[in-house]
Amino acid sequence: MARGSLKLFSKEAKDLRKRILFTLLVLGIYAFGTGITIVWATPWLGTLVDQLDFLGVFNLMSGGGFDRFAIFGLGVTPYINASIVTQLLTMDIIPYFKELKEQGYVGRQKINRITRYLGIILAFIQAYVLTVFLLDVHDVAEVLKITLVMTAGTSLLLWLGDQITSKGIGNGQSLLIMASIVLSLPAVFSGAYNAFLGPSATITTWVGILLFGVYLLMYLLVIVGIVWITLAERRIPIQYANKTVSAYKEKQSYLPLRINYAGVMPVIFASMLLTIPSIVVTIIGNQDAINFVNNYIMYTSVPGFILYIALIVFFSYFYTFMAMNPEEMSKDLNKSGAYIPGVRPGAETTKYISDVVGRLTLVGSLFIAILAGMPILISNLTGLSQSVAIGGTGILIVVGVAIETYKQVQSGLVSRKYSSRRRK
Repeated sequence: MARGSLKLFSKEAKDLRKRILFTLLVLGIYAFGTGITIVWATPWLGTLVDQLDFLGVFNLMSGGGFDRFAIFGLGVTPYINASIVTQLLTMDIIPYFKELKEQGYVGRQKINRITRYLGIILAFIQAYVLTVFLLDVHDVAEVLKITLVMTAGTSLLLWLGDQITSKGIGNGQSLLIMASIVLSLPAVFSGAYNAFLGPSATITTWVGILLFGVYLLMYLLVIVGIVWITLAERRIPIQYANKTVSAYKEKQSYLPLRINYAGVMPVIFASMLLTIPSIVVTIIGNQDAINFVNNYIMYTSVPGFILYIALIVFFSYFYTFMAMNPEEMSKDLNKSGAYIPGVRPGAETTKYISDVVGRLTLVGSLFIAILAGMPILISNLTGLSQSVAIGGTGILIVVGVAIETYKQVQSGLVSRKYSSRRRK
């Protein structure tokens, strides 16, 4: 750590330090915005508190800004929902999106632009629906004011995320999601502490201390587990047609395949999808529909928990094979004159890579599902509030994004080190 710190504060890393400071500045602006309540929403906020149990994940993803209808109250959740929609559309549903996907970098840029526009449209719709049905505001002028401010807040966040990606340390949208959760976690942990050791606790002090210790240990295990699964990889040995591994132990080349290539995105997608029915039934206000969602959709129920785990596994496969195309990897190996020993180039290599990726994704997705499910099981077994389960999902996302960011910073330090050596 000390050597890494010295590298970070060396003369060669001046540009990287500026990027880190810029990222912290943007995240500070975001944290400030989540605390500013839209003035026109203030008179109706008292009616919102009792309904937040339906919208726990939604509130978590907005840094706690939703429960006070802050400027950034929607967070980047509309963009996440838009990403799910556009990625589904590229799966041969609409030919235009499939063509864009096959166009490479230019096509991805167009898809990203469409995703942002769709995210802004979804932000307007969500803000309008939540203002009218959740806050119960019926004055047209007031509704438009609140809706436009929240939509503008999400639009600004998308722009800030792009600035972090281009001028900061990267992973702009993911870092905003991470910041949202970090802002909400103190309330989650204080809620758990009060449940075990607060005035309303129904257990003795020593039992409460023991259970709270188990609660913290669970989160430590989640952190260790996500670090391991994020860094673990399978290395497939490859050889080049114009090179041979000599008796002098020439360095072996590998094709590294990560066990959990999708990272924490499946958890984010699954959590957001399960939030949508909660929002819908809250808007409708039908008690039978609310009970149905509580008993069969929310992941605090047994059917909802099974659905949550299934969605995590599904999105792990979906995201991995969307981002890592075995056929393209096979073609890239062939173009570079590389091959996997014992496997013929072409279709056999594609099938081999696809089989390996499939097995790795199964292991990774099940491991992530177990980590995401642990807090929910603890919540159900101990009778703690839903915020405990939500906080577990939050920890999973925070640690995953933090590792990805750390790796980017490390790669930036390494690239600058080699650049300085060349100049010398």
